[in-house]
Amino acid sequence: MARLRAVSYGLGPIGLGIARLAHRRAGIELVGAIDIDPQKIGRDLGDLIGVGAIGATVSGDAAALAGARADIVLHATGSSLARTAPQLHAIMEAGANIVSTCEELAYPWAAAPQLAAELDAAARRYGVTLLGTGVNPGYAMDALPLMLTAPCVEVRGVRVSRVVDAARRRGPLQRKVGAGLSAEEFAARVRDGSVRHVGLTESLQMIATALGWQLDNGEELIQPMIAEHRITTDVVDVLPGRIAGVHQIARGYIGEREVITLDLRMYVGAAEPHDAVVIDGDPPVQMQIAGGLHGDLATAALIVNAAPRVAAAQAGLLSMSDLPIVHFW
Repeated sequence: MARLRAVSYGLGPIGLGIARLAHRRAGIELVGAIDIDPQKIGRDLGDLIGVGAIGATVSGDAAALAGARADIVLHATGSSLARTAPQLHAIMEAGANIVSTCEELAYPWAAAPQLAAELDAAARRYGVTLLGTGVNPGYAMDALPLMLTAPCVEVRGVRVSRVVDAARRRGPLQRKVGAGLSAEEFAARVRDGSVRHVGLTESLQMIATALGWQLDNGEELIQPMIAEHRITTDVVDVLPGRIAGVHQIARGYIGEREVITLDLRMYVGAAEPHDAVVIDGDPPVQMQIAGGLHGDLATAALIVNAAPRVAAAQAGLLSMSDLPIVHFW
């Protein structure tokens, strides 16, 4: 495999983690970086990831892509597809493939069909590939359960549960799940969309489409996880009775039958973190990862491990269910 010339776009905690991992891969050469933080613009990316200068200067403008001759952009700027779409268009216009952490990009055809069609058309026009992935959505609650259906001659249902101890994760995620809020504050933030995990709907649709199921109905519920005792992290101090995080469930139905259940509990102090998949099939399949996948590390790995698949794929907007199996390389 030829060495990939890569640009890191977005240098927050996740973006920097992706860049550190990419730098360690012999098959990737980091040739540039983009971020809006004035404290980072003009610096060498190698200094930001703690390896010393590597000759990749951070720019504040996507116009820098024109001279980078990048094969692929490792994109990590936000969850909202509407907000990141202009960035994605600029990257594609520069002729680079994209693998992005944008959760709503993981499977946008159901929730944002017009935007998905526009991105797909642009990718085909410029001859590049566009993929959204990460640990969730992109792997733990969609691509992994789909792979586990491979030995089944029949599948009747898919149930995925994920329990994450948010205390082990970065500060922004602890705030995103509402840790430390009162019940009233939590309810208000759920209503305005600032407290929720983004991606369950995308995972639900990816599974259903890949299995050839036409869902008749679906629902997504967001409920609070209440702290039973005091939980203190580097970011929040959660008293008993306050919010520790979210319990979010997405369900898909064919007729009256619940065929897909995605159950996510993400809260500080979570007991027995794990990832589990149960396939109601012939034969039945069950899998559990004790301790669960570390979201930040796994997301960085998925972006880097997917890069060669994306660079080699057909032009267009793809999901993880469209690619050959992504694995360590």
